[in-house]
Amino acid sequence: MAIEPLKSPHAWVSDLQFEKIGTLRKVLKAGVVNPVANYFPAPIQKLALRIFGSELALSNWKDPGGWRSMVISYQDRRDRVVDKILCTLGTIPKALRNRRKLAARVIARLIDQTPHDPVHVLCLGAGPGHIINDALAESRRQAHATLVDLSAEAFDYGRRLAAEKGTADRTQFIQGDVCDVAARLDKPPDVVKMIGICEYLSDELVVQIARCISGVMRPGSAIVFNSISDAHGTDRFFRRVFGLKMIHRSPAQLEALMAQGGFGEFTSIPEPMGVYHVIIGRKG
Repeated sequence: MAIEPLKSPHAWVSDLQFEKIGTLRKVLKAGVVNPVANYFPAPIQKLALRIFGSELALSNWKDPGGWRSMVISYQDRRDRVVDKILCTLGTIPKALRNRRKLAARVIARLIDQTPHDPVHVLCLGAGPGHIINDALAESRRQAHATLVDLSAEAFDYGRRLAAEKGTADRTQFIQGDVCDVAARLDKPPDVVKMIGICEYLSDELVVQIARCISGVMRPGSAIVFNSISDAHGTDRFFRRVFGLKMIHRSPAQLEALMAQGGFGEFTSIPEPMGVYHVIIGRKG
């Protein structure tokens, strides 16, 4: 039986412990750190990152915004001092870890409120599946997840991760295109996870994927996605040095695109650094 719904999804995350940046550090970042990172010659910064062996930089140069860089941002321990500095002091890595906690909790509660067993979660651009594994471990219902990605390497890591989390028997990995996989699903998804991919897609692709997914979902079922703002203050650095070209949209802008795909009744929940909003939508 589904748990009693709370009045607002914001209450679902009220007890989470998020990472934040203090007032003094915000002033230093805005006045000193960010301008240096954004305007110091990019070739020199790239050379320094190579010399110090930054795995975060190397991962982004190979696959901008890919799953390997996400894993490094999530890790508690990092081999390279330069990556410890980037991931401990940087706004984006902190916000990414906040987004992980926020999205996992939201998905877990959506699973709990689905009125039947087992619950099916479809994860798009899933990478190795950190967020969905967190959600499956936290949810109180019988649930399984289908993880879709183009990277076979991500799934090799993801299977090990699922084994560590105790969710290996509840996760299925499918390599392929999102729309092709969605059309072949045996069971409609009750929850769709689309975290971490809209910022790399054009408006047209966001709408196209939303329509594909909406077409296989039951009315009232949920989709979870995120917006990203330029509040992190280092977009120029990421573009010039990491080759990371993110599309910044407000929650309202992204909701308008999702509405073209058949979704509505949106609820937007920010992580405390103001970089990401995790958004819940419902199939109309």
